[in-house]
Amino acid sequence: MRILYHLPLSPFSRKVRLALAEKRIPFDLRVERVWERREEFLAVNPACTVPVLQEANGLSIVDSYAICEYLDEAYPDGPLLGRTLAERAEVRRLVAWFDGKFNAEVTRNLLYEKQMKRLLGRGNPDAAAIRAGYANLKPHLDYIGWLAETRAWLAGHALSLADLAAAAHLSALDYLGEIDWSQSDAAKDWYARIKSRPGFRSLLGDRVSGLTPPDHYADLDF
Repeated sequence: MRILYHLPLSPFSRKVRLALAEKRIPFDLRVERVWERREEFLAVNPACTVPVLQEANGLSIVDSYAICEYLDEAYPDGPLLGRTLAERAEVRRLVAWFDGKFNAEVTRNLLYEKQMKRLLGRGNPDAAAIRAGYANLKPHLDYIGWLAETRAWLAGHALSLADLAAAAHLSALDYLGEIDWSQSDAAKDWYARIKSRPGFRSLLGDRVSGLTPPDHYADLDF
């Protein structure tokens, strides 16, 4: 059986879960506590990061973007990277925006500092980083709102990996109650649309020991 090694609040793992679900590809989830640095997992991925997708034939693909590229090539039905060269370029640009810029400016400053840092044994949260994360979140929500107002989906006329990448980061932060959705109605409306999709249900059903999400987290109507 196909296995996805993941962490429940990892945005990169969530992006792959959403991609698999959108393509209706069956898979099993296996939590990988990367801070334990299992020898068997290190042999597959020396970087000791998730996600890692292991196919039934033993093939292992490391890194969320590599996995998503692989899925779009190996299972072309329901393409997530776009159909034309222009569409693919825009999807890739926005995936890089969310997995690079948004992750560095928001996710790392909030999710990493407030949740992952302790698990990894890397000290106490950095208050300055957390303040920066909150300050950076507002313009990112505004940008998502602008994209949602000017396009059917973030990268264009069709749902794409750009939407999944953005939703993966936002859903992890939303689980922690870190997002004030009143800051952008357009971003909130877009997120309500994407979290209403069948592939999102497993994410909304996630629960992390010791952390209870806000009531609206699994509410499709907020």
